[in-house]
Amino acid sequence: MSMTTAGVIFVLALVAALVAVYKPFGDHMFRAVSGTRQSRVERGIFRLVGVNPAAEQTWGVYARSVLAFSAVSILFLYLFQRVQNHLWLSLGFDPVVPHGAWNTAVSFVTNTNWQSYSGESTMGHLVQMAGLAVQNFVSAAVGIAVAVALVRGFARSRTGQLGNFWVDLTRITLRILLPIAVLGAIALMIGGAVQNLSGGTDVSTLTGGTQTITGGPVASQEVIKELGTNGGGFYNVNSAHPFENPTTWTNWLQIFLILLIPFSLPRVFGRMVGQNRQGYAIAAVMGILAFASVAITNIFELAGHGTVPQAVGAAMEGKEVRFDVSNSATFAAATTLTSTGAVNSFHDSFTSLGGMMTMVNMMLGEVAPGGTGSGLYGLLILAVITVFVAGLMVGRTPEYLGKKIGSREIKFASLYFLITPILVLVGTAAAFATGNNSTALNVGPHGLSEVLYAFTSASNNNGSAFGGITVNTTWWDTALGLCMLLGRFLPLIFVLALAGSLARQAPTPASEGTLPTHRPLFIGMVVGVTVVLVALTFLPALALGPLAEGL
Repeated sequence: MSMTTAGVIFVLALVAALVAVYKPFGDHMFRAVSGTRQSRVERGIFRLVGVNPAAEQTWGVYARSVLAFSAVSILFLYLFQRVQNHLWLSLGFDPVVPHGAWNTAVSFVTNTNWQSYSGESTMGHLVQMAGLAVQNFVSAAVGIAVAVALVRGFARSRTGQLGNFWVDLTRITLRILLPIAVLGAIALMIGGAVQNLSGGTDVSTLTGGTQTITGGPVASQEVIKELGTNGGGFYNVNSAHPFENPTTWTNWLQIFLILLIPFSLPRVFGRMVGQNRQGYAIAAVMGILAFASVAITNIFELAGHGTVPQAVGAAMEGKEVRFDVSNSATFAAATTLTSTGAVNSFHDSFTSLGGMMTMVNMMLGEVAPGGTGSGLYGLLILAVITVFVAGLMVGRTPEYLGKKIGSREIKFASLYFLITPILVLVGTAAAFATGNNSTALNVGPHGLSEVLYAFTSASNNNGSAFGGITVNTTWWDTALGLCMLLGRFLPLIFVLALAGSLARQAPTPASEGTLPTHRPLFIGMVVGVTVVLVALTFLPALALGPLAEGL
């Protein structure tokens, strides 16, 4: 079987599995976020933290709850790293340096999981389990909660209430993330992933030396890393390490886990607004963009564009031989189309145009299908912009799901999408202006690509790295940490503000002039608006980096 044929079968199997679980898993998530009955464990948690599960919140209170929870999480995780040498299972590691602890705390709380350190030689087991892995759960739950709050804004009328953040956070974590994480960890252990509390095993190398191979609770962290679109690896080489990702079928499983929640959330959207066809339309937009990206990335990598790949007949540099070119390209597309950032290959070693695709995926806003929650609310914002543009074209007040899109709503939507490009482009310019681009391994277009990728990854809360750039310095840890913070919480505030504005509206009956938002025309328009927004914003930067290198 050829590499191309195997890659096609690999992708088709993923598509079939995602289609099969779309309805049952989407319905399960809908029941989890919409039900009124509380389990005994949930009631105990609510009493412990003093939350009335029956009390709902306005968008302002919901936003303040998200920000307060995240601020406390950052402080806790920062202190956890700074005192890890005094903790059980520290493995003798020193405290994480202040700028590294700041960057890591912000990174994991914002669901970015950017790592400027080598995990197996920096973090003890307790910090990995009780610090990083916990944030893998709750940061993912925060994203889903905000998406659900926005959908409630579309579904509700004449009210300022969007639900209760603490209830949403608890139920999403306990009912959606935790059960799958347990089952997934067992599956990965069966596949060969490591799960222990070992401080390391000394082995003899082929050259006669000795190397310590660190063990740890790898499988349990690996599954939530992918399921929650987090991406932070237990080991420095992430999902290319055989302890994290042992075989081709665990590689397939990890990609499936990455895409599972984002591709199923449109079903929740359709159920909550009472029109399943609206969910299918959003899922179709995600699917079209994702399939195009996976196909193009595979084509560029399988073609092996470049002098050396053409000479040897394959672009295998930086790729794990267990996964070959196609499986690595598919993983790279999936992890950058979402906010996962996990890698099973070295993106810096991709062909120039293949590496460009990983950047374009993030620049799209990570909406195909995006991160847990963030993909759905990002695409719904794009849908709002699309109906606004369509309304201008026909001279009508734009409407979406019975809600008018006026000046207030479009301002929130516009501000949402302006934040990330500003952070990416200003951050990249600041690195060059201050001379911090000198940490890049390469000069010229590829050196620009390395810096551009770093800020694109941080500002979009992705977390993957192009590589070839030294980022464990005070300047880089601080700058990228600020991009992660602003790139996560400023858009989140505008999403909740939009949800509050929509929820207060009275429903507007559909008329002859209302744009149907479940038909192929609208699906195509949303795809077009998404691509055009990216092309107009980032094309000059891409032209100076990967396009210049490729051409």
